[in-house]
Order: sequence, then C-alpha cells, then structure tokens
Amino acid sequence: MDTASYSGLFKTILYIIAFYYIFKFLARLFLPVVAKKVVEKATQQFQQQQQQYQQQQQAQAPKSDKPREKKIVGEYIDFEEIK
Repeated sequence: MDTASYSGLFKTILYIIAFYYIFKFLARLFLPVVAKKVVEKATQQFQQQQQQYQQQQQAQAPKSDKPREKKIVGEYIDFEEIK
C-alpha cells in the first residue's frame, strides 16, 4: 500500500487548478457561440409555430365574400335618469 505524499497532493491540487482554468478559458471561447446557436434555434422554432398558427387561422376562417347579417334584437331606447 502506498502512503500519501506531499508531492502526490501537490500534483492533484495542480491538476485541479489547471483543469479549472482550462475549463474557464474554453467556456469563454465557446459559450457565446453555443448561446447564439441556441437563441437562433429557438427563434426559428417560434417563427415556425407562428406560421403554423396563422395557417390554421386562415383555414378556419370562413371564405365567403358576403358580410354576415347582424341579428336585429330590438330597438335601441335611450333612457334618461329621473331625479
């Protein structure tokens, strides 16, 4: 069985620090690119959903040229308040 040594501990700490700084550097390089791609994809999906919704609304809308007839319910009576 190996015993723990200061050189092994020092190497481990050095590797952890090196990994941290390399990861931090790579994140600064690639994170903006990845974020831009995600935003572009979300925008594209949103536009597709809007187009589908508009197509559905156009398909459901009646296609007659005649305006709808209004129902005549009764006369309009303007009431005045009596004090």
